[in-house]
Amino acid sequence: MGESRKDALKVGFDGSIRLEFHGATVSSDGGLLVYRDVDDSLGLTAPAGAVLTDRRTGTNIRHTLTALLRQSIYSRLAGYDDLNDAERLAVDPTMRQVVGGRATKKQAAQTSQMGRFETDVLTQPANLAALLNLSAQWIDQVQQRQPTDRIILDLDSSVSETHGQQEGSAYNGYFECTCYHPLFCFNQDRDLERALLRNGNVASADDWRSVLEPVVARYRQRTGKFQRFFRGDAGFANPGVYEFLEAEGYSYTIRLPANAVLYVAIGHLMTRPVGRPPEQPLVMYHDFTYQAATWGKARRVVAKIEWHQGELFPRVGFIVTNLGGGAASVTWFYNGRGTAEQCIKEGKVALNWTRLSCHDFVDNQVRLQLFALAYNLGNFLRRLALPPRVKHWTLTTLRNKLIKIGAKVVHHARRVVFQMAEVAIPRTLFAAILRRVERLRLLAPAPT
Repeated sequence: MGESRKDALKVGFDGSIRLEFHGATVSSDGGLLVYRDVDDSLGLTAPAGAVLTDRRTGTNIRHTLTALLRQSIYSRLAGYDDLNDAERLAVDPTMRQVVGGRATKKQAAQTSQMGRFETDVLTQPANLAALLNLSAQWIDQVQQRQPTDRIILDLDSSVSETHGQQEGSAYNGYFECTCYHPLFCFNQDRDLERALLRNGNVASADDWRSVLEPVVARYRQRTGKFQRFFRGDAGFANPGVYEFLEAEGYSYTIRLPANAVLYVAIGHLMTRPVGRPPEQPLVMYHDFTYQAATWGKARRVVAKIEWHQGELFPRVGFIVTNLGGGAASVTWFYNGRGTAEQCIKEGKVALNWTRLSCHDFVDNQVRLQLFALAYNLGNFLRRLALPPRVKHWTLTTLRNKLIKIGAKVVHHARRVVFQMAEVAIPRTLFAAILRRVERLRLLAPAPT
């Protein structure tokens, strides 16, 4: 402490100010402790580490796989998506506490250890397969505590721009860039059910079975009154998807690319209404039966026609569906798939999960799965632990206001005290969050 004060820095505008640096006793990420509490109450990372295998033996094992997995996830939640950040995080008091084990007394893993974990251990086929399934297992843990009587699956693709000669990188004409083309499946609670990294030049629906089938298989076992729904954009408008969903008992709405035959079916609505157009769009609906040449049977199609002021031609959209009800209600339900687009955008902004900068494709597949786990943990806290007045907070807001709480750490014989800065999050709100986390722990399912 004396040396630190002696070496304090000064600022020119006020000679009475001194800057001291206590890296091992001060943290800028004190709010991660709440996420660790959610993790523990739901039983997420502890069993997750048990499904991974490690070929290391002897005294070279400094940190367990559970500890390394936690460090990978919590680092990303706090905005540290570069492994070089591990050098500083290894001594950060908050990171050491949330990682647990040896890290609490010594230090967390450094860059070389984290690099080996993410690019060697997790890339082994058995570990990668387990990692791909972890998000689903976490969601099952949540749903055991908060049962649901329905599932709505939204499947959507996105773009992750690449640079240099990255394996699997290719030019995509739709996105007009060199990229990867990952595929995501979300549920109605914004949880990420499954994610898959794909080469940049594949079509939107390419390899959809690898993502959708494992998710559907999990919910196949649900009995009783359990409703199943699916929504997808025009990239998934193919008979293989329809037939799969129908066989599994899913009600679906999928946008259908327009063609001349579809426009003929709504020809009577394509004449511009007479008179001055109103300020609000004039919206009309129509539904009819349609069978494309590649379909084995006819299906219901819903059309939405919108006439906007100042536009010569209407905006037209077609949806293929097996849902009942009016055309307007079917369209309203389909429009809910915009939530998936918002989730993807949130993952990009809050977690930077499109930063897949490794050369090897499998390394970037691992990085995407770790980002997915970090996203889900953040979403679990938001929807299960936040009081109503702050439930609207985005993951970015949570990182800036909750995670980025400065804390001074004081060690006593039997306890560790984090003296939290009370700025963006007052003590009362912090206490309310912790109470909700404790309720989750009390809702833990009985052991079988």
